[in-house]
Amino acid sequence: MCHTCLSRRSFLTLAAAGTVTGCDGPPDLVSDEQVEAMGLQAWEELRAQTAPSRNRDYQGALDQVSRRLLSAQGASLDNWEILVFASDQINAFALPGGKIGVYEGMFDVFANEDQLAAIVGHEIGHLGAEHAQKRMSAQVAKNAGIRLLAWILNVGDVQYANEIAAALGLGVEVGLLLPYSRDQELEADALGLQTMAAANYDPREAVSLWQRMQAAQGARGPEFLATHPAPDSRIRQIEDILQTL
Repeated sequence: MCHTCLSRRSFLTLAAAGTVTGCDGPPDLVSDEQVEAMGLQAWEELRAQTAPSRNRDYQGALDQVSRRLLSAQGASLDNWEILVFASDQINAFALPGGKIGVYEGMFDVFANEDQLAAIVGHEIGHLGAEHAQKRMSAQVAKNAGIRLLAWILNVGDVQYANEIAAALGLGVEVGLLLPYSRDQELEADALGLQTMAAANYDPREAVSLWQRMQAAQGARGPEFLATHPAPDSRIRQIEDILQTL
């Protein structure tokens, strides 16, 4: 058993106390180390299925925006891995451990650097708010049992890859992203817009981005819209947040 795994005694103690049950606000049943280990595993699976982009202009633009956003938070890009993936999907995702992926298809949608910053800032927001850890704790609470205990104690075992992927927000096939809750999406938006402003990007461009996403929806039905709130409601929420900045 790896040292980062939840011990059998700890898990059984939580279960006996009634902690490992379905509830609205489960405690953090999965440690930061576990979440990061699972995130790294999912990242490697994604990279194995979809190659990083060879478009140096795309990756260069992403590096520039990411570096500026992270610098505004006092962080360094050296400690993150933020890549463009060679796929025409219109989507982006974040995984624990400072991993963010943006598909090439997104570069056909945003119109300027500020709008790319809105995309990356949103994903940084998910990681900053530890939404993956909250999702995984909820998954543990909802599905407590022998099999779930087994995959928690065997993070590296491919047998439990589906459970790990689902908890991280990935579908049964790695790369199929599942939606965060409405509240988590709103929180990621707010954090992303704040980071944009701190990095001297124009957070109002997030509205323009979603208008462009809305236009792209009819043409391609982008995957991003299946894992994020509808553009109309998203635009209204962003406009409300902008009033507070």
